[in-house]
Amino acid sequence: MDKRDFDISIIRPEMRAEEFRLRGKDIPSKRLKGIKRGLRTLHTLETMAANIYKFQITRKENELNCQLIAAMCNEMTHLQDFQVKLFEYSFKPSKLRLLYWTLGFFLGFVSRLMGTKAILKTSIWVEKKAVRHYEELLQGIEWDEETRSIIEKDQADEEGHINRWKAFLEQSKD
Repeated sequence: MDKRDFDISIIRPEMRAEEFRLRGKDIPSKRLKGIKRGLRTLHTLETMAANIYKFQITRKENELNCQLIAAMCNEMTHLQDFQVKLFEYSFKPSKLRLLYWTLGFFLGFVSRLMGTKAILKTSIWVEKKAVRHYEELLQGIEWDEETRSIIEKDQADEEGHINRWKAFLEQSKD
């Protein structure tokens, strides 16, 4: 599949009121079921990701914390992307998202207690899983073009996070 080029330095892409619309009216129910499952999955996983970063942030004034804050903001943007799409399709978020919120808290807090390398390794591990999950959902669901573009942009952001955390990990080996 041909990947689009996305500017991953943009943390919160601009959204205008005219971009919002109700979706799904003329889509067959089988396709809608896949879209619902995919959006709920993405929304739930982004809930976890935002919490991981939120609970990895320490009080230290350093570049890692600055980048963790930017990553948290970016994950919150992804969370909003999928929440908006859920409501545009007249769906609701999964009730299981509280479990993923808790898992995000646990992974973020425990990795913070274990130190910088644990923060970075946890973040790389989670983001690699996210990229793989995004790819499965992109391949397995027939998305509308606007939603597909958002998912691809968010996947590119996750790949950028992996590269950023790998670079920090390399620096920490010095």
